[in-house]
Amino acid sequence: MPHDRELGIIVYGASGYTGRLVCEYLNNQYGVGGDVSWAMAGRSREKLEQVRDEMGIPADVPLIVANASDPASIDTMVQRAQVVLTTVGPYQLYGSDLVRACAEAGTDYVDLCGEPTWMHRMIATYDMAAKTSGARIVFSCGFDSIPFDLGVLFLQENAREKLRAPVNRIKGRVRAMQLTFSGGTIASFKASRAAVTQQPEMLKVLMNPFALTGKFVGPEQPPGSRPIYEEDLDSWSAPFVMATINTKNIHRSNFLLDHAYGADFVYDEMMLTGPGERGEAMAKAVSEDKSMANDPTQPGEGPSKEERENGYYDVLFVGSNDSGETVRVGVKGDKDPGYGSTSKMIAESAVCLLKNLQSGKPGVSTPAAAMGMLLVKRLQANAGLTFQVES
Repeated sequence: MPHDRELGIIVYGASGYTGRLVCEYLNNQYGVGGDVSWAMAGRSREKLEQVRDEMGIPADVPLIVANASDPASIDTMVQRAQVVLTTVGPYQLYGSDLVRACAEAGTDYVDLCGEPTWMHRMIATYDMAAKTSGARIVFSCGFDSIPFDLGVLFLQENAREKLRAPVNRIKGRVRAMQLTFSGGTIASFKASRAAVTQQPEMLKVLMNPFALTGKFVGPEQPPGSRPIYEEDLDSWSAPFVMATINTKNIHRSNFLLDHAYGADFVYDEMMLTGPGERGEAMAKAVSEDKSMANDPTQPGEGPSKEERENGYYDVLFVGSNDSGETVRVGVKGDKDPGYGSTSKMIAESAVCLLKNLQSGKPGVSTPAAAMGMLLVKRLQANAGLTFQVES
């Protein structure tokens, strides 16, 4: 992997909704001219200049013109940086050539992808090239799937301390969440749905919790597709919209970590709605909600600053072993999970790769496998996340 690149991090998609937030965070947290060098990239120099000036970012931050429809410009861009951070989605429409270029050039890569069928294809196509070049290609470095992927890792670290071994069963349960979806997220969701419609065989990938683990297939997993009452939590639980991608990433982390959680590991993810008739009614309402499929929000649109500031999330993880021993941890974030918090998480992921060039193995990876507890520490120190053991 080349370590003498001109730039540390290039933010590709810097003039877009989430890209702007990432640049704002990097400027506020790391400034310009320090030990984290970074640049702004996108299709239009004029738009990049406009965003830079509107956000008060110094004029000496480099601006790079690159376009997904121009592979030569993508190749030139990735050869200038140690890490490319991309917010340009849907990734299945605009991201494949960037993954190729990074995998071939030995350039580390982070994105916000929640599109498992595309990720499945990228692993099959470019994992070996990335291993050969030394590139660490890390998908899903936002709300999907960092709090969940690292929450499971954090629980297992504590299970080894408390129980002297990892646990083979973990429940991920969203206790509270306030968020607003952006047009980019809606577009990715609709693009994934369209891809499955055009290629019905992709439905098998979408429904398979082990779709990202190569030939490995673990034990049967809970479906998480209907409301259930959980006596151990004294609550009804409803399907969680992001479970489809998060569960796949967590099983891939376990696979890449040489089954550190066990080859018999079972994980599912749902939303707690509370006990009694009210909890049951809420769980049923959540399971029947189809509003995301009909949301008219367009790419470039998203929650206001006030909505981002007032957002939050709180996720409980409960681990248990065959002896009935348990470990509980909570992961919380201080901003709107989709954007206020996500922009900080992906920025810190890029910085973590930049500052830890030997962390993780090259290839198509996950946050837990590529950065692990190094990233947990950065997120707690800088990005408003907390990881805590609960009694």
